Amino acid sequence: MRQLTIGIIGMGFIGVSHIEAARRLGLNIGAIADADAALAKRRAEEFGIPRYYTGVDEIIADPEIQVIHNCTPNHMHFSINGKIIRAGKHLFSEKPLGKTSAESAAMLRILKEHPDVVAGVNFCYRMNPLMQDVKNRIRDGEIGTPYLIHGHYLQDWLLYDTDYNWRVESQYGGSSRCVADIGSHWMDLAQCVLSSRITDVCASTRTVIPVRKKSLKPAETFSKAEQGPYEEIRVDTEDYAGALIRFENGVTGVFQCSQVSAGRKCDISIEIDGSEASYAWEHETSDRMWKGYRDQNNELVMRNPALMHPLARAYSHLPAGHPEGWNDAFKNNLQAFYTFLREGKRQDVDPCDFATFEDGHYLMRVTEAILKSSREQRWVSVAEIAEA
Repeated sequence: MRQLTIGIIGMGFIGVSHIEAARRLGLNIGAIADADAALAKRRAEEFGIPRYYTGVDEIIADPEIQVIHNCTPNHMHFSINGKIIRAGKHLFSEKPLGKTSAESAAMLRILKEHPDVVAGVNFCYRMNPLMQDVKNRIRDGEIGTPYLIHGHYLQDWLLYDTDYNWRVESQYGGSSRCVADIGSHWMDLAQCVLSSRITDVCASTRTVIPVRKKSLKPAETFSKAEQGPYEEIRVDTEDYAGALIRFENGVTGVFQCSQVSAGRKCDISIEIDGSEASYAWEHETSDRMWKGYRDQNNELVMRNPALMHPLARAYSHLPAGHPEGWNDAFKNNLQAFYTFLREGKRQDVDPCDFATFEDGHYLMRVTEAILKSSREQRWVSVAEIAEA
């Protein structure tokens, strides 16, 4: 397998997570970039990265870089991703792909003009080993016919009116915040384990805190708000959403997402109910899975590579009893992406486990269908949102 040299743009919380996951895989990070020169320099020194840049064009032009990770805020994704693809470099992007589905559709058109470029999106929860196990067991018919799916993704990091992040403003984050930011992760996970897409939604969204106090001091994602001078920002994105959903394969369900649920840090829950059994999983106890039956005792299953579905074992790296969590799923996502690259596969021919730009664009359409459903108070088909 050929060695690849990567560059990472954006050195906030998620950018550092990309560095750490890449290093665990032994990947060669050749350069990083951030508009904040002091931050870029500090990260380069901290992680022993040979080069740092303050400009996007500089890192894209670096001849030693073959793959670029885009960890910038949402409003920069369209422009930067387009530049990376046109430069013929492989791309691993944070979600959502853009501020609107029109932007993500345009990215797909650019990708079609550059078929040799491999592009992935960081929907990492699907890469938890037990979720890969569930996906393959459902495909094999182990729960019978899947009927229902339900769950949530709850957080509390924007609970107070003094909690501010660029995501709350649509000019930076896009027209959706809670759904696009965390609800999209749940929807990707649901579509992945069911091997089926969401087709229709009936949703309600709410902005719980319509005015937030933006500190005049910069703060990183998930950091605690500090008291001090601030400006009031009128919020035009949702703090909460709940949705009834229908899938192509006939499964129906419901989910909700919130960034204002006290005590919930990264609370993801998903349950799939079938004609013979049910599977349930919670992210905060991600090394365990519940299996439910009608005519026999229920089971609490510990992740055990020796007992997992053969197609899921490649994503479970520790023996049973040694918990694997979010950072391991993140690493698995990069593992799937870089294995695909090293094996010389093409996305127009070969299937892959990681989320593609097509997946990312479709979830942009589902997100906009949810917003439209809430506005118009009716069921909305994803087909109503324009295709690429």
